[in-house]
Amino acid sequence: MNKKLLVIVGITAALLLAVYVGLEFFLGSIVKAGVDSFGPRITQTSVSVAGAHLSPFSGGGTLTGLTVGNPKGWSENNAFYLGKVRLSVKPFSIFGDHIVVDEVFIEQPEFNYETKIIASNIGDLLKNIEAVTGSADKGAQPTAKSGKPIKFEVKRFRMQNGTVRVGFGPTAIKLPMPPIALNDLGTKEGGITADQLTVAVMRSVTSSVIGATAQAAGQIGKTGGAAAVEGVKQTGEAIKNLFGGGNK
Repeated sequence: MNKKLLVIVGITAALLLAVYVGLEFFLGSIVKAGVDSFGPRITQTSVSVAGAHLSPFSGGGTLTGLTVGNPKGWSENNAFYLGKVRLSVKPFSIFGDHIVVDEVFIEQPEFNYETKIIASNIGDLLKNIEAVTGSADKGAQPTAKSGKPIKFEVKRFRMQNGTVRVGFGPTAIKLPMPPIALNDLGTKEGGITADQLTVAVMRSVTSSVIGATAQAAGQIGKTGGAAAVEGVKQTGEAIKNLFGGGNK
């Protein structure tokens, strides 16, 4: 191989590397901007993500530091925090209006649950999202270049090793959450919008919170802490009343 050919090969390799890095940075910036922009429209709260990475070639990606704030009328604490979200997307589907996600995997999410008699911060958050779902305001939905709303299809959704903090301040109780496993979200519908996907996930999160409070009540009951048991039971019942037992 002569020197001229080596130079050509070297330049080509450098260009391909530059395109690869540039596309990943470009897509990561788009994803981050999309979350920061459309997240607050869907939840009607503050939403931010610290970083995003997505490869159009492999479809692998990560979101880091995803934070969703409390709805109005609640403490300044976050509603929940996701330290790291792993994604596996069908390569190049992100450029169209039907994004196919093979897997979403969330490890060690942190939820804060606050309640005021018959209301809760998580309940108000879900109400905000459901209000957008039934709204005719198309501006709340991310759209593709064609102008059509972007639809999502999630083959596998997994959340594990999560915790929920019930209450706030020195009386708060930190509880482990049961894992969440969802399959084929939006598959039979031919894709669902971002807010519909969020509602589907949040309803399962609610069921997981109920499971955590029920389990905690049983464990505390064995130790004879009657007052603590009653408090945890009331929390579980309040959540069930808000979401119809989590069976919506």
